[in-house]
Amino acid sequence: MLLNQDRLTAHLQRENLAAIVASTPENVTYTSGFWAMTQWIRRGPQAYVILPVPGQGEPVIITSTATLDLVADQRPWIDEVRRFGSFAVVANARELDPTSLRHRDLHALPDDGDALSALAGALQRAGLARARIGVDEVGLMPGDWGRLQERLPSATLVPAASLLRQVRAVKTDEEIARLKTAAGIAERSIAAALSVARTGVSEIELARAFHAQTVLEDAVPVLGCIGSGPRSALMNVQPSERALTSGDVLRFDVGGRYRHYRADIARIATVGEPDGEIRRFHRALLAGVEHACEIIRPGMRASSVFEITVETVRRAGIPDYARNHVGHGIGLDGYDLPDLSPGSSDLIEEGMVLCIETPHYDLGRWGLQVEDMVVVRAGGVESLMTTSGDISVVG
Repeated sequence: MLLNQDRLTAHLQRENLAAIVASTPENVTYTSGFWAMTQWIRRGPQAYVILPVPGQGEPVIITSTATLDLVADQRPWIDEVRRFGSFAVVANARELDPTSLRHRDLHALPDDGDALSALAGALQRAGLARARIGVDEVGLMPGDWGRLQERLPSATLVPAASLLRQVRAVKTDEEIARLKTAAGIAERSIAAALSVARTGVSEIELARAFHAQTVLEDAVPVLGCIGSGPRSALMNVQPSERALTSGDVLRFDVGGRYRHYRADIARIATVGEPDGEIRRFHRALLAGVEHACEIIRPGMRASSVFEITVETVRRAGIPDYARNHVGHGIGLDGYDLPDLSPGSSDLIEEGMVLCIETPHYDLGRWGLQVEDMVVVRAGGVESLMTTSGDISVVG
């Protein structure tokens, strides 16, 4: 199970909530294990998960009839399902395989009409019509909050997207395992790109090799900022037809999605030996990441991690180093809590998975960046990386 049930229960009790409704793609998958494809690929399609506090009823998945095949195939941990809307399927085979049989049975459930009617009806049937309910407001369509309140006039609806984000910040063992796999795939995908890197090869060719390796390892391409030479200083660079030349810096800020969990790492390579200034700046950035990994402990303020990391880079060789953040949490979302920024109020907790990063962009020249994924343990951090952040040199 992905859900940290004990942590969620504690948050619900603290906020005096009888139940919570997940609505965004990340929160639906997190709370149920159900990956509603239509939610992930476009805006608008609705799916919900209702999670009452323990002892107050059973959890429910609410989804469109058009996605019942996914429920049948994925077998999420929640058994009760409600559907809404029409979608034509037939079952004329004499014998059905288990997934098709489950799909047929789900299709035979009553049609609850539309998404909000299905959600309101499920909450009423669960005895929550007069309860205080947390609702993940981010996944709702404009106007849906008011329409849901109209259908549940005696309920108290409380915005709860931030609550679920706080719960997701501390990962379960299963989540950490998936994140570690995702990080390893990203490392090997960089290696695949570097194996074809030489003068005359284009950024797009590097990207093809990178993403091909990602797909080969059963992950999905998501983040592919791969830039060379002066283009490496473009923060959100997308691969172009630019061909590599001798002396180029290659910057990879990359990561795919493995079983719904993200990777986000950064590595630097150069075409030929780098000059002294590049090495000096890169050493300072690497020192910042390495020192952050040495000092991070549960209970530490995220803003302190920022301050210490920036000061380390400055002392190590970039006196005017400036950043708006030096990392973030990662999980189902590429930017989970905590936010390692100067104004952050987040605290570091055991079980968080962090991306620690120190980018530096010098427009017209080069961009340098080190970014590692780590998990916070009681005594410090455990790296999820198998490679170092040192510069790689290619021919």
